Amino acid sequence: MSFRSDKLMSLAGEDFTGKTIDELRILFREFLDNGIHGLCYSAYQEGQAPGSIITEEQIRARIEIIKPYTRWIRTFSCTDGNELIPGIAKQNGLKVMAGAWLGEDKEKNEEEISNLVKVVREGNADLVAVGNEVLYREELTEEELLEYIHRVKEMLPGVPVGYVDAYYEFVNRPAITEACDVIFTNCYPFWEGCHIDYSLVYIKNMYFSALRAAKGKRVVISETGWPDRGTAFEASEPSAENFLKYFINIQRWSLEEDIEVMYFSSFDESWKIGSEGDVGAYWGLWNGEGNLKY
Repeated sequence: MSFRSDKLMSLAGEDFTGKTIDELRILFREFLDNGIHGLCYSAYQEGQAPGSIITEEQIRARIEIIKPYTRWIRTFSCTDGNELIPGIAKQNGLKVMAGAWLGEDKEKNEEEISNLVKVVREGNADLVAVGNEVLYREELTEEELLEYIHRVKEMLPGVPVGYVDAYYEFVNRPAITEACDVIFTNCYPFWEGCHIDYSLVYIKNMYFSALRAAKGKRVVISETGWPDRGTAFEASEPSAENFLKYFINIQRWSLEEDIEVMYFSSFDESWKIGSEGDVGAYWGLWNGEGNLKY
């Protein structure tokens, strides 16, 4: 995999204010073609959702699509076939932030943790995430989550272990922040009703809130993105133009200030309509069929 840093840095300095939608498409493609830091990986195809069994064939097909464009992928689960993703990504030269999905089902949590530890011990993960927004969803208590984090850290000495949640959780829950080796912060100006024109300033405030709470620890933006279709959320408007502007702004900032960003998301996922409304299906750089949108 080859990334042309000189070209990337020249793009980072380009002003796209007032550009047409066609010019934004070109600039979007230039950033993507030259490589981005990371992508949140989705293996679910049409008709699938969490709980569906993911096959090795479909994992490989989607890794093949995205691997020329990213250094890292982030995974969300280590069950139902998702535990195969890190090894396949590693075979294709990608770095991996591997996650265990935690929730109210304690038996399923144990399966997630067991498989995550196996993935790491096989050399297939560079960063480890124990849980994703489980405090936000109120499916575990802080004390229960801390127990899982400490258990994984004990089983995987020397491996950077963290937890994924909204930026403010790390401000409001110092015990969680203290337990993490690395802070994985989800930052969505869209879901806080921010107008696209102010979204870059907004996400910087989110990130630096988490950075201050981290007190010197590594901070990774584990999710951020903008939908290109669907219903507006307060001042946040889904559209192709806003989707492109947000992506370009985030990638430019990532380059200029060396911010680690796992962009959300790789592919559209129609199952997310159930939890997020119509916008849930339209966060991907590629559509559900695997075709690049822009």
